[in-house]
Amino acid sequence: MKKYCVYLVISGLLSWACSEEAVRKPAKLIKRDHMVGILVDIHLSDAAFQTRRYTNEDLKNYNESDFYYSVLKKHNVADSVFETSLIYYSGKPKEFEKIYTRVVNRLTEIEQKEMEKSREPVNLDNRTPE
Repeated sequence: MKKYCVYLVISGLLSWACSEEAVRKPAKLIKRDHMVGILVDIHLSDAAFQTRRYTNEDLKNYNESDFYYSVLKKHNVADSVFETSLIYYSGKPKEFEKIYTRVVNRLTEIEQKEMEKSREPVNLDNRTPE
């Protein structure tokens, strides 16, 4: 009988522990759509910084964190709110995967639009096409 009580207590504790969220929902949680936009802008600004920091004289005075904070300022989000939201979403792998799938899709769309622009013929004599 004692053996069954121990199993019952252990299974009760396990079911209670598994029902608790790994990371609690923060009071100021960035909504998923807004988080996608912020992450897209962070990746774009990071790419711009990484590809141009050695060739652009103006960028030599900045570092990556300047770009990170400028994105948060653009979106009017405090860094602490962004970080707690990022921790919350990363604690939910399925949710985080959905968010990052949208981020990658949006970045792919942007890349495709830029590639299409580069394929357009250049008007060398500044006249509008007829």
